[in-house]
Amino acid sequence: MSVAAVIQGTRAAIEADPANAAALFKIDGELVGTTEVDIRAGGHQFKVDEPAVLAGGDVAANPVQLALAALGSCQAITYRFWAEHLGIQLDGLSVEVEGDLDLRGFFGVDDSVRPGFGAVRIVVSPRGPESDERYQELARAVDEHCPVFDLFANSVPIARELKLG
Repeated sequence: MSVAAVIQGTRAAIEADPANAAALFKIDGELVGTTEVDIRAGGHQFKVDEPAVLAGGDVAANPVQLALAALGSCQAITYRFWAEHLGIQLDGLSVEVEGDLDLRGFFGVDDSVRPGFGAVRIVVSPRGPESDERYQELARAVDEHCPVFDLFANSVPIARELKLG
C-alpha cells in the first residue's frame, strides 16, 4: 500500500469516527543477563544491553542509543509521510541524532543532575529538487507532527506500577 493511500484511508477513518485515532503501543521486556534485556514488541524481538564500561556485555544497543534511534527513525518516517501529504518531492533523507548524557545523574553522584539527556541535536539532510523554503516547510510540519519528537520535547505523564510477590 502506498503512503498516499495510507494517509487518505487513515484520515477518512478518523474523520468518520474519532475513536479510530486511538492507538496503543506495547512492549514486554525480561532481564536475562547483567544488563541484557530481551524485548518483545508485537511480532518483533530484539535485545538491549549496555557496553562493558557500564557492566554490560555489549550484545546490543543500549537504551539511550535506542531512544535516539527512535527519534531519528521517527523523524525520517514522518518526513516521508508529510512530504507526501504536502506534495514535496523527497528523493532521500539522512538523519543524525546525538544526545548529551551526564552519568552523575544515573549513578547518583550528584542528585541535582538529571539522569536523562541534557540536550539532543538532530541533523536532517533531505535530498530532492525542491527549494530550501519547501524543505523548511516540511521540517516545520514534521516537528509539529512527529510522535517521538513530541516525546522528547514535552513532558509525558507516566504511571508506574510495582508488582510484588
